[in-house]
Amino acid sequence: MRTDVRFPLRAALAALLLALPALAGAPAKPPTREETLAAARELMTSCHYVALATVAADGGPQVRTMNPFPPEADMSVWMATNGTTRKVAELRANPRVTLFYGDLARAEGYVALRGRALLVTDPAEIKKRHRAYWDQAFPGGKDLVLIHVVPERLEIIHYKSNLNGDPKGWAVPAVVF
Repeated sequence: MRTDVRFPLRAALAALLLALPALAGAPAKPPTREETLAAARELMTSCHYVALATVAADGGPQVRTMNPFPPEADMSVWMATNGTTRKVAELRANPRVTLFYGDLARAEGYVALRGRALLVTDPAEIKKRHRAYWDQAFPGGKDLVLIHVVPERLEIIHYKSNLNGDPKGWAVPAVVF
């Protein structure tokens, strides 16, 4: 009696091919919006500084380091600056920004949050968000402006949560707000 071993081998090969994305680090199923936002919040909260990219007067990108507050429930982000800076002039001319969170020393991944920046000078909002170092940086609150970034799109790589780029085109998990 002849035994056909091709069928079990084909089944094993098919199972291996189906498992390859998971073995390569791609999630077995797409992450939910909630999973993606939870991972993003964890990474964003762990970063003390963020890169703020604005559009400069000449149309090119301009990037600087900022000290943000942790993200709000809606993933919007607040930070403070001096109202007489180039960044404020750039935001008045074009409120489109990207915030880039990533700790290169820990290499846990990154979050890129694209949105629109609102300039806020409301004394009640400033008082609500007061940080001790502002007393020295902005004596009497002079020239202090809050930047409120309202998110439009969030992209993330978070290795611990297995939120990795697509193996072929490297498209990353994203959330549109």
